[in-house]
Amino acid sequence: MRESVPVRCPACRREHVYTAPAYPCVCGAPVAPRLDPAAAPVVAEHRSWDDEWIGAACAVCGRLGHWPHPELGCPCGTVLRIPVAGADPVTTPAGPSTARVEPGAGPPESARRAFQPHAVRTARDAVTAAALYLRWLGYGDVRRADQRPPNGVGLAARGLLAQVDPTVRPAAPRDVECLWLTAMTESADCVYFSLAGYTDAARARADSLAVPLFVLDLAGVPQPVNDSADALNADGAPRPGRRARDQRG
Repeated sequence: MRESVPVRCPACRREHVYTAPAYPCVCGAPVAPRLDPAAAPVVAEHRSWDDEWIGAACAVCGRLGHWPHPELGCPCGTVLRIPVAGADPVTTPAGPSTARVEPGAGPPESARRAFQPHAVRTARDAVTAAALYLRWLGYGDVRRADQRPPNGVGLAARGLLAQVDPTVRPAAPRDVECLWLTAMTESADCVYFSLAGYTDAARARADSLAVPLFVLDLAGVPQPVNDSADALNADGAPRPGRRARDQRG
């Protein structure tokens, strides 16, 4: 059973009740960090990869996993890092890197299985998580794109270009436009994955161009940001001979 603890924001003094999230162990059992109700939350002012992760063992199989450090976003804008008992921070390498993505196994079955996320600890993990998600959608031949985007890493599949931005800067309109224009030259659809989200202007530009936008959370689950992303998440990759949407409209 997941734990809940009372949390008071030190900035605005609001009272909250925080429930620890659960993540799936490779054995299938849910793993939730053990919270420390006696310790005060810490304001997360300066974010780094090293501070984002903790080690927690599965109660069923005993396997030690690396999971996002529990956090609570207060309505006042303060982000609180919730104290955890009996878990040590996990040190991970930082900075962009590249990953080799193996080709997928083809289009999905009529009933897709639940997506199995890949936790994001490094920039390489972000690329892997996005590639796994594209394969889950039904894009079988996921690989590194021939052209490198201005920011992040490019992925390609038949009829699709994807950009994975693992930086801490929200994507700007120019990032979305560059991806869309590159996809246009190849008569392909496109999709954008970002760790830090998007500016309001970037979201408006993506909506006008019908570019799906996703935010990658630290658990490795792409969260749809706009209607185009919602449609792609629901429908999956287009069947051969059909494009998911006309981005040239």
